[in-house]
Amino acid sequence: MDRTLIQEILEVVEQAAIASAELTGLGKKDEADAAAVEAMRKRMGQIEMQGRIVIGEGERDEAPMLYIGEEVGSGSGPGVDFAVDPCEGTNLCANSQRGSMAVLAASDRGGLFNAPDFYMKKLAAPPAAKGKVDIRKSATDNIKILSQCLGLAVSELTIVVMDRARHKDLISEIRSTGARVQPISDGDVQAAIACGFAGTGTHCLMGIGAAPEGVISAAAMRALGGHFQGQLVYDPAIAQTSEWADYTKEGNIARLNEMGITNVDKIYEADELASGENVVFAGSGITDGLLFHGVKFEIDCTRTSSLVISTLDDTARFTNTIHIKDGAKSIALS
Repeated sequence: MDRTLIQEILEVVEQAAIASAELTGLGKKDEADAAAVEAMRKRMGQIEMQGRIVIGEGERDEAPMLYIGEEVGSGSGPGVDFAVDPCEGTNLCANSQRGSMAVLAASDRGGLFNAPDFYMKKLAAPPAAKGKVDIRKSATDNIKILSQCLGLAVSELTIVVMDRARHKDLISEIRSTGARVQPISDGDVQAAIACGFAGTGTHCLMGIGAAPEGVISAAAMRALGGHFQGQLVYDPAIAQTSEWADYTKEGNIARLNEMGITNVDKIYEADELASGENVVFAGSGITDGLLFHGVKFEIDCTRTSSLVISTLDDTARFTNTIHIKDGAKSIALS
């Protein structure tokens, strides 16, 4: 990977966000996802690289595009692995709710953990708390540590948790400390990354979400110098999801073993989930969110708001782009 790829990676997520945003609020989550997938793949195909999808839309027999193992790009140039979520928060997009975005992580070949389609217990926190909070500790202990590291009273801390039945006890414990809980319905990637920036009002992400999205969050937090840890969840009794109604703990462990994951209880640090020498995160808002605005359609242009974080040059770039339409006559600055 090199710096010349950063601009093109930005354009990949911008095009996916625009395509999906065309369907915002129409209740068509599958169609919005499909539009984002097609736009992302098309733009990737124009990049001089030997790209490969390591986290994507599923295996080849389940997804026609951006499936795991698919080769993308021109076929020449640097080898790049991608973890993609073309429409993160499909329900949010379908219902025109906050937090949906097009997102990806990229690294040198072999630099991203090939996370199975499981769940993951996650802990994200600001750089000041890196290596001090720990997923092995209780929520109560981690909140005390956060308070000390950030110089904030516990009552000033906001902890983001997915609004799921499995988090009932976690939410109760957090509130018992005096900290605030911000429940979210979907899309925990943006919440995790927001922990890496001061002034967002988000101080920590706790709880269980999708494992593939955990890798994307880890890549961003590694590049930011923030804290991220993940632990795979394989017990249906802990995941508490209808998707696993017919699954068993033993069966899930067997699946992980078949994928080469023998230490099923391993706790992964950010630099293990995103281990490549060079790591890039890119996200573009579909709807308004914690970090950036959603796509805005105007008479003469379309506006996107995006973020690219890179270890190649140790930068986090917030970018507002005006995509000029054919025959445009008047474009306002904002």
